[in-house]
Amino acid sequence: MENILLPWFALKSVPGIGCHHFKRLIDHFKSPAHVLEASREELLNLDGMSERLVSAIKRHRIPEQVKKELDLVTQKGYRIVTMADNDYPPLLLQIPDPPPFLYVYGNLDGSIRNVAVVGSRNATTYGISTTKELCLNLASNGITVVSGMARGIDTAAHEGALMGKGKTIAVLGSGLERVYPSENIKLFHKIAANGAVISEFSLMTEPEAYNFPVRNRIISGISLGTVIVEATKRSGSLITARLAAEQNREVFAVPGSIHSFKSTGTHTLIKQGAKLVEQTQDIIEELAPLLQEYAATENTGQNKTKAKLPPLLSEELTVYKALGPYPVHIDELVRKIPMEPGKLSSILLRLELNGIVLQTPGKLFSIKTESMR
Repeated sequence: MENILLPWFALKSVPGIGCHHFKRLIDHFKSPAHVLEASREELLNLDGMSERLVSAIKRHRIPEQVKKELDLVTQKGYRIVTMADNDYPPLLLQIPDPPPFLYVYGNLDGSIRNVAVVGSRNATTYGISTTKELCLNLASNGITVVSGMARGIDTAAHEGALMGKGKTIAVLGSGLERVYPSENIKLFHKIAANGAVISEFSLMTEPEAYNFPVRNRIISGISLGTVIVEATKRSGSLITARLAAEQNREVFAVPGSIHSFKSTGTHTLIKQGAKLVEQTQDIIEELAPLLQEYAATENTGQNKTKAKLPPLLSEELTVYKALGPYPVHIDELVRKIPMEPGKLSSILLRLELNGIVLQTPGKLFSIKTESMR
């Protein structure tokens, strides 16, 4: 592992080579090893490369600390996931300044079915309970909840996802060996067992204040959309919302009391065009086209003539059996299936996101032909 990773750490440690430059170099030369082996002329021909940066690359040597760091990563059972690895978050590669590699505790699966949920550290009871319910339902619908493991809303987001028996990802503003806040150490391990804790910072990096705005681009960058729950007008969560918008991702906001200053930031976001969230379905419906596109991409190259129906819960199977290849209006399904309309809609959405059911304009539903074979 060390031999493969050393060029990544070597290039990252070159003075002046930040994430923007690193991505530009990898896009052109394909690997850090090729960058380090490139001639001065080849490096200078790349846009944005100055004589100073090229000289820094050519004379740079791998710090001794890097080898100690990699030894500690192995010793602690962590992993390093680089931009070249299949389980590096694909959405993160689309932002202008992705981290060249991530320290990972747990399991990243290369999925894009991620929604970030962030908010105030000093959350109200309303904010905590709303966040837990929201994230429990997201997790139950197969969405991975992303947050920052901070006190308040972030902690509630992870806890809600775990309550929903789903996956969650925590993005730290410190190294994996410096869990912050310290009272979340048990949560740290629970998240890793049901998803991943990740950081771009070296293992022993302290939770300095300037690290958190930097890590926020990863929270939004790894996700299809970002939900803000309780934020004042000067909240750090609004940085994440701004970054999400700049990264061309969806921004959602949960309204609070008009009398609470802790919701002034979220109300401002709604005025600026963020989608108002009253229930989990508001998020899923907005993201459904992107999730369907992802499901189609996942199935590319698979033998669809032998497609098998995935395991379904009894209620999902009831809805599935009520459908056929010809579209049926949801009102007809309500009459046909002894089930609450809200629950039926939720199950249809779940089957749709799993690529089993197709929804066409006019609230018409049918079985995807591949799932019938």
